Amino acid sequence: MNRPAGSYSSGSPLDRIRVVLSHPSHPGNIGAAARAMKTMGLSRLLLVNPKCFPDQQAVARAADAGDILTRAQVCGSLDQALAGAIHVYALSARHRNLGPPAMPAREAATDIVAQASDGEVAVLFGNETAGLSNAEVQRCQRTVFIPANLDYSSLNLASAVQLVCYELRLAVFDGRPPVLTRAVPFASPLAPHQEVERFYEHLERVMVGSGFLDPQRPRRLLPKLRRLFGRAELESDEINILRGLLDAVERKSSGPRPANDDLKNSGPK
Repeated sequence: MNRPAGSYSSGSPLDRIRVVLSHPSHPGNIGAAARAMKTMGLSRLLLVNPKCFPDQQAVARAADAGDILTRAQVCGSLDQALAGAIHVYALSARHRNLGPPAMPAREAATDIVAQASDGEVAVLFGNETAGLSNAEVQRCQRTVFIPANLDYSSLNLASAVQLVCYELRLAVFDGRPPVLTRAVPFASPLAPHQEVERFYEHLERVMVGSGFLDPQRPRRLLPKLRRLFGRAELESDEINILRGLLDAVERKSSGPRPANDDLKNSGPK
């Protein structure tokens, strides 16, 4: 059935939540995910290197959600799909020792809606066969799990999208405030994904250059630092302060920063 026109406003937090499918292998699942999104009022679908898209199977499974497929953005990399997002949530049933903090889907939905009051939020789903890689999960601030049967918790991709979108809709419309206000408003916007990733690259370069980090054995330290800064929910101004500090360390220890680094206006304003 079609969703009645005007059932949610253009100012809904749902309009600022993007669903990202990483390397989907079956076009039918893409179409079914689009249908799941539309039934719950979400409309922004991004695909990272889909195996087969566009495809007639996707159109058939989407039913009356073909407009979601038409507007779907195909991205060549995960960074492209996450660009501009201030918060990224990874759907994963697997426990990861060095991954971001995990939360159940219902709790996560409330958190996602609150984050969407400040800017763009991405919900990341993995490949049908392998799910999300550790590297993909480490690019996110939270891991979300669906509390399914422990003896068999494997869900079809489109089914997982449907459940998460349902929880998001409940968080907005089922007697809860559509936007959860913060006790202390942010002084500046949360830093978008690309700024945060450039900060991590800068941080790693300085740690290697100073001898603090062995570039051959970075696996445990770097994910822990990502967890630390992910919990902090860094603002753009805070990223500038941190990168200004790293800049000063580089100048002191090894000369000026490389010319191709695009940091601008480093330091506090």
